[in-house]
Amino acid sequence: MARWAVMCSAPRTVTLRAILVFVSPAATLVEALEPLRSDPSHAAVLLDIDGTLAPIVRHADDAHVPEATRTLLIEISKRYGVVGCVSGRRAHAARQIVAIGSIAYIGNHGGELLRPAATHVELNPEVEAWGERVRAFARRAFTSEHQRLRVRTEDKQAIAAFHWRGAPDEEAAAAAVGEIAARAQEEGFVVHWGRKVLEVRPPVALHKGMGVTALLSAPQEPPVVDGHGVPEHLFSAALYVGDDTTDIDAFRALRELEHSGVLRSAVCAAVSSEEAPPELVREADLTIDGTSGVRSLLEALL
Repeated sequence: MARWAVMCSAPRTVTLRAILVFVSPAATLVEALEPLRSDPSHAAVLLDIDGTLAPIVRHADDAHVPEATRTLLIEISKRYGVVGCVSGRRAHAARQIVAIGSIAYIGNHGGELLRPAATHVELNPEVEAWGERVRAFARRAFTSEHQRLRVRTEDKQAIAAFHWRGAPDEEAAAAAVGEIAARAQEEGFVVHWGRKVLEVRPPVALHKGMGVTALLSAPQEPPVVDGHGVPEHLFSAALYVGDDTTDIDAFRALRELEHSGVLRSAVCAAVSSEEAPPELVREADLTIDGTSGVRSLLEALL
């Protein structure tokens, strides 16, 4: 039987640090997910894709969401108020991988928002304006030596990504990518390190928390109150599940929305793996074991 780690923490006004204790999966999930399960029509379920819904693969283009996970997500989308996938990929690429058109997609680490059933991606204009400059840098920085080392590039419009997972000599490839990072910083770009990937970004605010906030905090004026006394723009609870450093910003965004009253309760779940950053687990309320654990979490939501 899989085992789950839950953070039994002091009130958040004091600290987010906690002691990990192990309990049965059923007991853990019932307790942790109760804020969502008790009022699903006013709850939001938000999940990262790579390493969360889809197993990490050597080549990013080969990623896919297992059919069993996808089926659960479809059922959850019918029951919960908002369901969305949050990714470093472009929003349309994220939708293609998950293959569910009735949910929302936040792409490019918060720079893009593709609402349920929409065809038009909402772009952050400040981020969009840097697209060509980022592409031009990537063309200059990527050399034949990087090709020889099997470093792979990914054009995400306003973000240039350099991957070395699966390179014949990952250590040498990582060192070569480090030189790209140094050059990018010298030229005024922002760099972000992920799981065997470097992203060169524009020097403007760009993180998953931006997209989460945009999706969940669009109020109506004046607020419309439903039969349960909940304003239509106010969610009873929101869950975010992620596996990497970039997901910490989404955790923090949910807690800020909770603090400001947009959310009544926030639940943050970290997906554990050998590559999971320790700070992700430290900031989470719930730690789950890999993509199979994510599937068990989705089952518990139904």
